[in-house]
Amino acid sequence: MKAFFVLFAFSLAAVFARAGEVYTVDSRGGGDFRSVQACFDALPSKPAAWRTVVIMPGTYREKVTLDVYKDKVHIVAGGTGEVRIVWNDYSGKRADGYEMTTYDSYTMSIQADDVRMDDIVVENDAGRVGQAVALETRGDRIHLFACTLLGDQDTFFTKGYVSRVYVECCYIEGTTDFIFGPSIVLFDDCHIHCKADSYITAASTTERNRFGYVFRNCRVTAAEGVTKVYLGRPWKSTARTVWLHCEFPAAIRPEGWHNWRDPARERTSFYAEYGCTGPGAGRAGRAAWSHALTDEEAAEYVPEKIFAKKTGSEQFRADWSPRSRVEK
Repeated sequence: MKAFFVLFAFSLAAVFARAGEVYTVDSRGGGDFRSVQACFDALPSKPAAWRTVVIMPGTYREKVTLDVYKDKVHIVAGGTGEVRIVWNDYSGKRADGYEMTTYDSYTMSIQADDVRMDDIVVENDAGRVGQAVALETRGDRIHLFACTLLGDQDTFFTKGYVSRVYVECCYIEGTTDFIFGPSIVLFDDCHIHCKADSYITAASTTERNRFGYVFRNCRVTAAEGVTKVYLGRPWKSTARTVWLHCEFPAAIRPEGWHNWRDPARERTSFYAEYGCTGPGAGRAGRAAWSHALTDEEAAEYVPEKIFAKKTGSEQFRADWSPRSRVEK
């Protein structure tokens, strides 16, 4: 899946040296904790310094929450094998007399600020049963590197309203609206894989934000038999999604974008492309209400502006400059 990823340019030893306390999770009993949730629960709240959580190879079948007070955490895969966190909740599933919704169907929820996660697989394996979130993010300044997010409908929920997320060199797959939510998110050098004729994104960007979803240098692929994929549709009327220098397969529909059966959203959402390639990148049949950015407009889509303290009328505590793991 991730053959296109650049190899890490740092060692675990270097990570540990600058990350303060180190906690180890090993399902076989060789670490401080056997489960990821037990480790997260043990982290002191509101720390002064960053901590590192090393998860040793294996499949951790558990529903995991990093709560809002457990910030400044670097979650990293240890050893040489794959680390998988897997669960199977979904909207409509009944548990303990309660019927779940999309909002509590996640496998993993990152609710804290200042979180980095490297080389972790997060999966919802409920199957094609409706909304079933793999990873949910709520906090601000979350950086995902070389992670794999697996699911069907609603794989990746960027749930935070005052939230900036940097997704770098990740693999994300799904069926319908499998990247969705209100957060400001920059996707760099990612592989987006479509498993059904449906919609990739369903942004719900608020009217306060100048930026919503920004995809740069990403590659979109489609499973065999998939021929009718939209780049996005507006979950909220002010949704914003832009694709720059991305590669599109023939499965992308000529019109590219959908108004969610509400023509009024064509005036209030913002969907655009710039410098994209591949058989699905042609602009000739694109929805008339979508945009082809000029060179000057495209130059605005850089991290220092996307992750600025003030974007639109939204106000964050400070500018954010996530350090890329890949040498440009």
